[in-house]
Amino acid sequence: MLSKFFPHIKEKPLSERVQSRDAFIYLDRVMWTFGWTEPENKRWVLPYKLWFAFVNIVIIILLPISMSIEYLHRFNTFSAGEFLSSLEIGVDIYGSSFKCAFTMMGFKKRQEAKVLLDQLDKRCVSDEERSTVHRYVAMGNFLDILYHIFYSSFVVMNFPYFLLKRRHAWRMYFPYIDPEKQFFISSIAEGFLVTEVVYMNLCTDVCPLITMLMARCHISLLKQRLRNLRSEPGRTEDEYLEELTECIRDHRLILDYVEVLRPVFSGTIFVQFLLVGTVLGLSMINLMFFSTFWTGVVTCVYMVDVCMETSPFCYLCNMIIDDCQEMADTLFQSDWTSADRRYKSTLMVKLAFSVVTIIKQFNLAERFQ
Repeated sequence: MLSKFFPHIKEKPLSERVQSRDAFIYLDRVMWTFGWTEPENKRWVLPYKLWFAFVNIVIIILLPISMSIEYLHRFNTFSAGEFLSSLEIGVDIYGSSFKCAFTMMGFKKRQEAKVLLDQLDKRCVSDEERSTVHRYVAMGNFLDILYHIFYSSFVVMNFPYFLLKRRHAWRMYFPYIDPEKQFFISSIAEGFLVTEVVYMNLCTDVCPLITMLMARCHISLLKQRLRNLRSEPGRTEDEYLEELTECIRDHRLILDYVEVLRPVFSGTIFVQFLLVGTVLGLSMINLMFFSTFWTGVVTCVYMVDVCMETSPFCYLCNMIIDDCQEMADTLFQSDWTSADRRYKSTLMVKLAFSVVTIIKQFNLAERFQ
């Protein structure tokens, strides 16, 4: 059903050309609307930059300030439940501003990483390898749509409920607008701004996830190539050595891919972990003591969305740690004992070092201790 509206979430047949960078199609489209990418036509550079400045100043800078002013200006008008509902999203919005800034500054690095993915794609010549890339690309786009559904559900469930009860869902300060006399204007403005910040937040959460997903795609492909080393009888030692050397080059590209992206996402991941505990704590207090049935349901949905900021990414990181260990095992289980001295020397010194280095480059072991 969804594939009718979003065709890229469905695995493409091998007759169609698919690249690893296609996993970011839907994500890049949303980022483009916020001015986080570059226009294809250079004559639109100036209008695009002006749009970028307007949107991001409003959402990243003015929106958090607006909520803070509302707390100071009209604190006595908040009920306990309203204050906690507003505060939990307010804290998340402040954190989202930092995550958005990190993601925007990493645009050029992400472009460099896509070029490295293009180089890794050149090694995918067999139908089995191309099918793997197609599957991971579809999975990456599906994750983006899935996050849209979950994140949007919070706004869709929350906003109409408060609108019908003639109450503000998140309480923001708008100069020259009386929130009581101009209730619908201020409520619609709130709903629009929160929707925008939710989608910005979505981009910052999905980007590292899809990036790591494509890293795992090429690690899995490399693992299969290592398994096939020296498995074809009748080839010369020079051909076996060239095959091994190509695997080493693949390792180097994966390491470069990780190294390029590590500074881009380290700040984002740090803020995510910082926010999860704080926001979930506020949400639990609100849920247990101050929620009605419907606001409790919405709060539960919001808590699921907050957990989605980090849980899938952590799970994927653990899978990559396991992949790296399996890669080392696969490497040394290959038929290297019958090889000549050059092959053994290359195997032990270069490739074995790269397997260990991959974990260090991801900094995975330290993250999950």
